[in-house]
Amino acid sequence: MTDFSKILEKAKEVEAKMKESQEKIKQIEVIGISGGDLVKVTLNGEGEMINLEINDEAMKEDKGIIVDLIKAAHTNAKIQLKTKTTDEITKATGGFGIPGFKWPL
Repeated sequence: MTDFSKILEKAKEVEAKMKESQEKIKQIEVIGISGGDLVKVTLNGEGEMINLEINDEAMKEDKGIIVDLIKAAHTNAKIQLKTKTTDEITKATGGFGIPGFKWPL
């Protein structure tokens, strides 16, 4: 039974680290940029857009181009967010993955 208690102890430790990581992830902010700073999209750790900046120069462009710049900046921010959340999860789990666990990004 000693092995089982060690497993439970380790599981509780990982659970505590995951809760801590989830709180840290909520605090993350990333900025995605496109068009050489024409558009900036800021996402929080939960993937919500919390800011959108469109440079006055971009507003001179065709609507379709502006839409594409916004999409590109958003995609850039999502990639950064995924990297940062993955890094935080890796710290919490000690580098071993959790099968079937996927962040909603």
